[in-house]
Amino acid sequence: MDPNQIIALSSLVALFLILLAGIPVGFSLAIIGFVFGYIGFGADLFNFIPGRIFGVVTNYTLLAIPLFVFMGVMLQKSRVAEDLLDVVGHLFTSLRGGMGLAVILIGMLMGAATGIVGATVVTLGLLALPTLLRRGYNKRLACGAICASGTLGQIIPPSLILIVLGDIMGVPVGTLFAAALFPGLLLTATYGAYMLIIGMVFPDSAPPIPLAERNAVSNRELALKVVKVLLPPLALITAVLGSIIGGIAAPTEAASVGALGSILVVAMSGRLTRSVLTDTVQTTTKISAMVMFILVAAQVFSLSFRGLGGDELVQKTFDIVPASIDAQVLLLLLVLFLLGFFLEWIEISYVALPLFLPVFHAAGVDLVWLATLVCLNLQTSYLTPPFGWALFFLKGVSPPQISTSDIYLGVIPFIGMQIAVLAMLFLFPGIATWLPRAIGW
Repeated sequence: MDPNQIIALSSLVALFLILLAGIPVGFSLAIIGFVFGYIGFGADLFNFIPGRIFGVVTNYTLLAIPLFVFMGVMLQKSRVAEDLLDVVGHLFTSLRGGMGLAVILIGMLMGAATGIVGATVVTLGLLALPTLLRRGYNKRLACGAICASGTLGQIIPPSLILIVLGDIMGVPVGTLFAAALFPGLLLTATYGAYMLIIGMVFPDSAPPIPLAERNAVSNRELALKVVKVLLPPLALITAVLGSIIGGIAAPTEAASVGALGSILVVAMSGRLTRSVLTDTVQTTTKISAMVMFILVAAQVFSLSFRGLGGDELVQKTFDIVPASIDAQVLLLLLVLFLLGFFLEWIEISYVALPLFLPVFHAAGVDLVWLATLVCLNLQTSYLTPPFGWALFFLKGVSPPQISTSDIYLGVIPFIGMQIAVLAMLFLFPGIATWLPRAIGW
């Protein structure tokens, strides 16, 4: 093996070690990139970095990140989710498993509106978990439904993962939004069907809301609540996604409309205050700064690793796999899935994924399909123990009677459903590719 390739392999091992040690991903990428890059290149490394950083900070598409984050944080800070859960919950009150189905649908709506898993899981954990337990839901079923529905924002556009993958893989973000829409809806429908089936087969695990509570809200009151509470955020999501997928606006332009629209939706609910606006701007700045710092740090590591011949190492690894491109895609998905047990999606996206991409570029793989597979696969990293962040988020806000084992065991069926939908997408690429092709992306 070439000495530089030994340095490249050492840098990769060192990176994963310090990530597992808890060093923030941005600092990890920068430190390893600079140290091992200097060992391999000397001071010449620093001549290449400014141009790479300039390319990141002037990337117009990445402007969509703070705008979409602002839209999501605004809706989350204004507590619109509380009203949504109440309204959607009453729409399915008579069904066994209906409240669980409402949680799934709220997770989908919040995912589309916010795209922030932590905010969605914490909100649903605080609002829905006590309600589900009080109404007799099985503890593990309730925990699994909340964790799984909270991650739907990773595949339902507009998703931060999709924006990042579009930049990494060189695919238009609007195309990825269109490609991910139906896989996201399919996963949501799978979760919802599971809740209803559990309600029919094990009625004691997911009972309907008591009749007295159902009758406390008249049909007229419920209809008014639907118009006032459900329609405004739904219209906002539809306008943002419709304008992107329909080719009316670029993702960045649609994101700006979404940010402004979120302010209007919150103002219509009477909750637009100075404190809400201040908290939203501060949180948006923190999240956006973190993402952009990781983007810049990733350029340092990428430049170092590839310059040291790391690409050739990855190519040799794939040469061991059978020549079938399907086998190579499966290997990629398996590696990303296993990494999801220990690392977050953003670490996997910027560290592991770019190492494999040259192989698929050279093989002519449909990158839209591949990106959708990767996105759905990365979603599992939030649910897989021991370091699934959705599990930690829920544990942090769950009542004392909920144990860690309840949460860990509760998500297993939902991980299985994610893998099943991932398998369907792998076997039938048209699930992801037909909409982008139909609208001419």
